[in-house]
Amino acid sequence: MIPALLPNYARADLAFERGEGAWLWTVNGRRFLDFGSGIATASLGHGHPHLVKAIADQAAKVIHTSNLYRIPQAERLAQRLVDASFADSAFFCNSGAEANEGMIKMMRRAMSDAGKPERFRIICFEGAFHGRTLATLAATGNHHYMEGFGPPVDGFDHVPFNNMNAARNAIGPGTCGIIVEPVQGEGGVRPADMQFLRDLRAVCDEYGIILGMDEVQSGIGRTGKLFAHEWSGITPDVLSSAKGIGGGFPLGAVLAREAFAKALKPGTHGTTFGGNPLACAAGNAVLDVVLAPGFLEDVERKGRKLRTELGKIAAEFPTVFVDARGLGLLLGMKAAIPVAGVQAACIEQDLMAITAGDNVLRLAPPLVVTDADIDQAVGMLRAAATKVAASIDKAAAGKAAAQ
Repeated sequence: MIPALLPNYARADLAFERGEGAWLWTVNGRRFLDFGSGIATASLGHGHPHLVKAIADQAAKVIHTSNLYRIPQAERLAQRLVDASFADSAFFCNSGAEANEGMIKMMRRAMSDAGKPERFRIICFEGAFHGRTLATLAATGNHHYMEGFGPPVDGFDHVPFNNMNAARNAIGPGTCGIIVEPVQGEGGVRPADMQFLRDLRAVCDEYGIILGMDEVQSGIGRTGKLFAHEWSGITPDVLSSAKGIGGGFPLGAVLAREAFAKALKPGTHGTTFGGNPLACAAGNAVLDVVLAPGFLEDVERKGRKLRTELGKIAAEFPTVFVDARGLGLLLGMKAAIPVAGVQAACIEQDLMAITAGDNVLRLAPPLVVTDADIDQAVGMLRAAATKVAASIDKAAAGKAAAQ
C-alpha cells in the first residue's frame, strides 16, 4: 500500500530535528557536518540568529496578503537586488523551476513584443538542469527526466557545454536567445569557461538575441560573487535565482534589464505566494549578511581553501577520485567508482555530501562555514576515501588471487 507521503524520492534514512551553523543533529542525536546545505540552499546555515529573528518577527505581523496589494518587503528586496546587480527590475516567485519558467516566458514575450513572435526557440546546453516543470524539463533536455510525460515542450535546442562553435551554429531565424548556467551544478559541478560566457554575450549582441543566465544554484554568493557570471565580466539580459536567496525559505526571482522586464505586463504572468511578506523578509535577512562588507571575499577565500584540499585528496586517492572541480563553495569531486559508494562512506564519517551528474560528489557547505568546519570536513573526506580505497584494493587482490 502506498505511503501517505508520496514515495517519489529515494530518501536516506535520516531525520533531522535541529541545526546550528554547518551542523545538523538527527532525531536520535547523531551529529553531521552539512556540506550539502539542502542542495546549496541553506546559505546562512542552520539556525542563523538574524534569519530566524527576521522570519519570526514577520510571521508575528503578517505572513501573506497576495500580489493584489503592495508588499513593502518585496519592494525593498527588489531594490536591493537591482542596486547590487545588472538588473533594472525583479519578479518574485517560489522556486528555481518557477524562476526559470518565468525567465523563459519573459524572453519569448520580449521577442514577440519586438515584432518577432516567430523567434521563440532557446539554445540550452547538454548537462544542464533547469527544473521539473514541463517547459524547464524540455530546457534541461534529459530524456530520462522527460520519459512518460508526453511530447516535450517545443522550442529548445541543445548543444555541448563550453562549445562556442556549436552554440553559434545553432542560431537560426527562430532563435530567441540562449540560457546557460555559469556552473552546471546538477550536471556535475562543471564551471563554464569564462571566455565561453564572454563569447555568448558577444554572439547574443551580434544576432540580436537574449542572454539568459540560470543562477539558481550558483547565485547569492555561492561562488564568492553575488552572481557567478560576474567572474566573467559580462552581464546577462535576464537571470533566474532561487535556492540560497531565502536561506532555506522558499523564494525565487527573475532579474532583468528594463527592455526585457517590461514584457511581463499585468496579466501575462503571476503567482499567488511569490514575493509574499514572509518570503521577502527572509530574502532581505539573507542579503543583510551576504552583502555585508567582506563577506563575499571570505566566501571566495574559503572556497579556494577547500578546493585546494579537495585537489590534494583527489591526487592522494586516484582509485577513488578522478579530479576536483568547481568554483567558490560549489565544488565537486568526480569519482572513479560509482559515486553512491563514496557518498555512503562520507555518511559513515558523519559528513553530508550530495551527488551530481557525471558521477560527481558535490560539496556545497553553507556560506557561513568556518575554517574549522572545513578542516574537519577535509579530515572526514580523507577518512572516507581511505576506507573506500582499502575496499578497492581488497577487491582487486581477491580478484587477482582467484585468477
